[in-house]
Amino acid sequence: MSEPAPARVPIEPGYFTIPEGPGQAPRLLGSRCAACAEVFFPRRVVCAKCLHRGTEDVELGPRGTLHTWTYCHIPLFGKLDAEVPGYGVGQIDLPEGPRVQSVLSGARDELRMGMELELDLEVLRTDAEGREVVIYRFRPLTPAEAGR
Repeated sequence: MSEPAPARVPIEPGYFTIPEGPGQAPRLLGSRCAACAEVFFPRRVVCAKCLHRGTEDVELGPRGTLHTWTYCHIPLFGKLDAEVPGYGVGQIDLPEGPRVQSVLSGARDELRMGMELELDLEVLRTDAEGREVVIYRFRPLTPAEAGR
């Protein structure tokens, strides 16, 4: 019998969900203004559009469209890594309205403006309690996934 998968925890609580079972997708956690219905990520208490105080929590995604992107050849803090030569960073338009910025998975030649992406989780490290600490990223859909 195989061992159960380690528990997963977000690097920062309140930004995304972690699926509890197979077939479930992670979701970003945003908010919707009770007065004008504008949707935000990350969550807000005061609407940036109409300044109404009071929003409701909403789950966003898990798919979006790549609006624009760039490729970072020198990683954060300037630490070069031969195994990870760089990474993409993009702005993704979600169907609910907000445009979010995210690190992108995939090789540089796989990314195109206008392509459909899906929210995914990546393990950063294991904490002292043996849990996987995860971050969110968006990844390109495979041709089979894009047709669904």
